[in-house]
Amino acid sequence: MKTLHPKIHGGILARRDTPAHMAAIRDAGIAPIDLIVVNLYPFQATVADPDCRLEDAIENIDIGGPTMLRAAAKNHSGVAVVVDPADYANVLQELRATGEVSGATRFALAKKVFAHTAAYDGAIANYLFALDAQHKRQPYPDVLNLQFRKLQDMRYGENPHQSAAFYRDDRPPEGSLANYRQLQGKELSYNNIADADAAWECVKSFPEPACVIIKHANPCGVGVADGLPAAYEKAFKTDPVSAFGGILAFNRALDRATAEAVGRQFAEVIIAPRVEREAREFFATKQNLRVLEVPLAHDVNPFDCKRVGGGLLVQSPDAHVIERTALRVVTRKAPTEAQWADLMFAWRVAKFVKSNAIVFCRNGMTLGVGAGQMSRVDSARIAASKAKNANLSLEGSCAASDAFFPFRDGLDVVVDGGAIAVIQPGGSVRDDEVIAAADERGIAMVFTGVRHFRH
Repeated sequence: MKTLHPKIHGGILARRDTPAHMAAIRDAGIAPIDLIVVNLYPFQATVADPDCRLEDAIENIDIGGPTMLRAAAKNHSGVAVVVDPADYANVLQELRATGEVSGATRFALAKKVFAHTAAYDGAIANYLFALDAQHKRQPYPDVLNLQFRKLQDMRYGENPHQSAAFYRDDRPPEGSLANYRQLQGKELSYNNIADADAAWECVKSFPEPACVIIKHANPCGVGVADGLPAAYEKAFKTDPVSAFGGILAFNRALDRATAEAVGRQFAEVIIAPRVEREAREFFATKQNLRVLEVPLAHDVNPFDCKRVGGGLLVQSPDAHVIERTALRVVTRKAPTEAQWADLMFAWRVAKFVKSNAIVFCRNGMTLGVGAGQMSRVDSARIAASKAKNANLSLEGSCAASDAFFPFRDGLDVVVDGGAIAVIQPGGSVRDDEVIAAADERGIAMVFTGVRHFRH
């Protein structure tokens, strides 16, 4: 390889190249040069096609390119290796300023090479290990490779005696929390990020203007309305005590009126797709309040993962969206149109409540939420008591249960609280008993055929 510059031993290897990049290098006054361009075969893009044939996948496995990159990265003491076009500007700036690429930069670039080739090889292994004997692709490969990039170290983890860091997927889905932009406030904590994710995923599920207030990973209030201020008021009224220090998420641009309404309570984090200038000016007086913008989109992670002792549980995301046409009325009484709307609303909320989950609602507003109990009866009682504590009446309300009622006692508690329509998955061996109880109590009940356990 010819010398790139008198003070650089070796050359620059680039993963991809364009005439613009070549012109930039020429404009830097670095000539004549040998520029070795390593453009890895597009394996990931090829296998992203669900109909990709094995022959096409194999053809797009690059052999020489990764070898050249790794060899150059190993010898980074004398070679600057660029695999990310975003690094061109920095490399050119150093060349213009000093005539060389610094050792620190060469080392940083070399590390990126090994991460890049590791991800490339990981994608190949994931694809091949997902093929059965007939070369049919299975959803879960026998060997699973994942790559994440650290966004930040944290002061501590879930508790002060635990350390923590936040990593982002190498290719985060559109609209995911990992794409956040922090406008103001203190550094996000471990619990802030976990709760913010729960709030953002929940609020994204509503087509109308919505507000979700999360506390300890559970919705303590959810409201939908024609505008954000009214949606916030509904969410806050559900449980003002629990809302203190909560995470608030909105699915519309946050305006000054909503900011002023929110400003009356203490919040840890506020999330919206966009925060208008007037709202930002209002929040600026609250220096510790964390305000995030996250692009609104509905893509989901390809996998949900949960670490367990010595292993990893991997599943598809709970992205199921129920349509009204898929619901089955199982009682003599059918819901009214208003009750249908509330049942669908309650079901959306219940999906994001820790199991066992019971949600009371009316007119696009949660009235009481029971979460995370070992007994569904206890969740129902807690949800009813939450409404009572907030001076909210459950008379004429609708209720959702994230899983079936194993006995009629849970349903009786819900009806005793004031619910006149219930939505639940069904599927219990005692469904007939529970349906008979609903008819006896004179309420409407519909089955979804789908549950939403959340642990």
